[in-house]
Amino acid sequence: MFVALGVLAGVAVAVPALRAWLMNRVGTPCPGESFDGHIYRIGKSVIAERRCEQPRATVIGMHGFVADMRYFTHHYRDPDLQLILVTSCDYHLPITDPREQPAPWAREPAEPDGTIAHDAAVLVQALEHLPRTDLVRVHGHSRGGAVVLEAAKQRPDLFQKVEVVLEAPVLPQARPYKSLTSVQLWLLPFLIPLWRLAPIARHNRGAWGPLEDSRKRELIMAFPTNPKRVATMVANLLDITAWSQKHDASLFRNVRRGTVLVPGKDRVLESSSMRESALRAKPEFDVVELDGCSHFVLWDRPDAMPMLARPTGNG
Repeated sequence: MFVALGVLAGVAVAVPALRAWLMNRVGTPCPGESFDGHIYRIGKSVIAERRCEQPRATVIGMHGFVADMRYFTHHYRDPDLQLILVTSCDYHLPITDPREQPAPWAREPAEPDGTIAHDAAVLVQALEHLPRTDLVRVHGHSRGGAVVLEAAKQRPDLFQKVEVVLEAPVLPQARPYKSLTSVQLWLLPFLIPLWRLAPIARHNRGAWGPLEDSRKRELIMAFPTNPKRVATMVANLLDITAWSQKHDASLFRNVRRGTVLVPGKDRVLESSSMRESALRAKPEFDVVELDGCSHFVLWDRPDAMPMLARPTGNG
């Protein structure tokens, strides 16, 4: 009897301790890639600016939950685009030998790590200090869509002449495709190592959409290793829910023009609530519904992206 009680007591101490260790240990990143440009560090976040001598337009990209900045690089590969990519707080930077550039304007956000508001404060600094053209697009995917809307709330003056693209976005009052229970969230530190062993598996196959494209598969395989800590994933998930429930359609009014892309077969976020929220964004936003498209519109339906306008005249 006393032995059994001792074992139970040991387990009661060991399991929470193991969970705390799994939550906070820094995971191994995926292999990095070369990047022709500079990076600017802002606390635990990074802004990467691709080299471009004479840009015709500027694109700022904000990736989604567990994704990384490479989500945008293929679509915006034209050499005359100034491409600026924000990496979420406490995520690995997927760049080999990054060339750091001093940023005297950089200010570490006061908002808590792992929150939409924190990443929005970084995006605001990128938008305020880095664009070198008058034609600017800010593109947010999934959680990145909420980051863009939050940035517009923080600094609406910066978005007066900016085109916004919200792709399969987290929106006010919208919902995830499946919500995690409190028990599932508590168990997440034990489950993430299993996800890292098989990022694409039978039980999650429906979330990704078509997987014939090798680049798409490669980047999805990196999803569970992109955040540095499981604690960051948990903070992201809890804040996505809190942010969505807290805000309403008034948030859209901080943007003057944009497009919301609503996939009809989203298995990450719930298409119906996303559509309902997006329709409240009119007239500031055009709402484009894409039947049968997965959560990853940029990869699966690049033709659905609004054309990036070219400057008029000879200048």
